[in-house]
Amino acid sequence: MRVGTAATQDGPRAVVERDGELLPIGDGATPLETLIATGASLEPAPGAAPLEGARLLAPLRPGKVVAIGLNYLDHIREAGLEPPQRPPVFAKFTTSVIADRDEIRVDRAITERVDWEVELAVVIGRTTQRVSEADALSHVFGYTVANDVSARDVQYADGQWVRGKSLDTFCPLGPVIVTADEVADPQALAIRTRVNGEIAQDSSTSEMLFGVARLIEFCSHSFTLEAGDVIVTGTPWGCGEFADPPRSLHDGDVVEVEVEGIGALRNPVVDVR
Repeated sequence: MRVGTAATQDGPRAVVERDGELLPIGDGATPLETLIATGASLEPAPGAAPLEGARLLAPLRPGKVVAIGLNYLDHIREAGLEPPQRPPVFAKFTTSVIADRDEIRVDRAITERVDWEVELAVVIGRTTQRVSEADALSHVFGYTVANDVSARDVQYADGQWVRGKSLDTFCPLGPVIVTADEVADPQALAIRTRVNGEIAQDSSTSEMLFGVARLIEFCSHSFTLEAGDVIVTGTPWGCGEFADPPRSLHDGDVVEVEVEGIGALRNPVVDVR
């Protein structure tokens, strides 16, 4: 099942995407994150008509976005770094979340080196505390796509990653969530980025150093994961910062990130100064 949230003339509505159409879940008025937390049915109301003129928003508003750094072996090699012994964890503020086709807005008074990072995003389905790796995937509601947009100059100057990763509009998410039952193996998905139509990242989630189940186990032993929380699981090789010469996003660029079987996010870059 492919579920999300759509903008309609009556406000945001929880929807199922089916055959290219958006159908309301129930009356549509209950937010998707609430439906996930309560375990409510995600089926459209009987006889529900497609929503005319609806546009997909970010699929949900996460309670928290937990991000993982240096989690792809090919990215670790390109950066010339040693593999971490445990997952490096940081946060992206939820105010950075935007939808497919929304603008990535860059304030050049803050940053000049803006980078892309395609990531598989995991949506937690129920309260998760101290779960084992063997049981971790049973706590997953579904999967979506994220772009961990990064202000590299801010990230490195600050000495930690939160601000440079959390600027407004720096977390495109969506376009929909694919429920876990439709993803046979989260460690066997093609993952890629295109910038202005040119492939910049092209890899597989099989390159993850710590797989999805291990990340859930690790995080849940440190803090509670709640229904609707999102884990963005790291990015593969091909970030602009590590190109020769380094590349950054500029006003007018279009960046597209995609995960096999889930979908693609396409976002224009716009300077706001």
